[in-house]
Amino acid sequence: MSAGSGIAGKVALVTGAAGGIGSALVAALAAGGATIVAADRSESGLTALASRVRAPIQTRALDLCDAASVDALVEWAEREVGPVEFGVSVAGVLTTTTIVETTDEAWAQAFAVNAGAVFALGRALGQRMIGRGRGSIVTVGSNAGAVPRHGMAAYAASKAAASMFTRCLGLELAPHGIRCNVVAPGSTRTPMLEALWASGGSEEASVRGSLETFRNGIPLGRIAEPEAIAEAIVFLLSDRARHITMQELIVDGGASLVG
Repeated sequence: MSAGSGIAGKVALVTGAAGGIGSALVAALAAGGATIVAADRSESGLTALASRVRAPIQTRALDLCDAASVDALVEWAEREVGPVEFGVSVAGVLTTTTIVETTDEAWAQAFAVNAGAVFALGRALGQRMIGRGRGSIVTVGSNAGAVPRHGMAAYAASKAAASMFTRCLGLELAPHGIRCNVVAPGSTRTPMLEALWASGGSEEASVRGSLETFRNGIPLGRIAEPEAIAEAIVFLLSDRARHITMQELIVDGGASLVG
């Protein structure tokens, strides 16, 4: 982390912290000197994360779909750790069924995790950051939120909702000096993607794309590593991005062909 980035000594709250992108982000923020509050539904995942990160972190296991629990998490962090300067929503779930095969439960879960939890954290942090007149919030979306995807309607729609919510949040909080942005990854080497490969895909197929499902390949010819996504998030949180708000940064090796 470069000097003057404004990360050191600040409190960062990360949800979905035990996953691939979340754990890479926690490590990057810790390396920059931030104090980390890491939240996830997996207590064992958080324990493993704390053992890997070479810095003290606070961990909290909770259901991110419960807005009251998210508000209580932010309240606890502010009281016990310090004012939260950075908030990042990373938690997400993936559904890969066609629309006619998607159940009500799968649709509701996608929106509860991918959009509802983003709303709950953004609201809770915004309520507290307004009085301080500073803060930075980043939502991890997906390039699927910008490009239609076959068999991913629930995921794509919920990620699009999270992106627009975050940009609207940024519009409302901008007069208070608070910035809100989105990082939208493409295919990234995480347990979520590896589970897809195990059920019939492959790394080569992800890079190549599929004419049958109208999916582009990746022009850069490689899957993203979680650290690459984490670095983009840290940049948008930092003072180096001090005049950037309400933006969506697509980090997908060119796969979506939009930007």
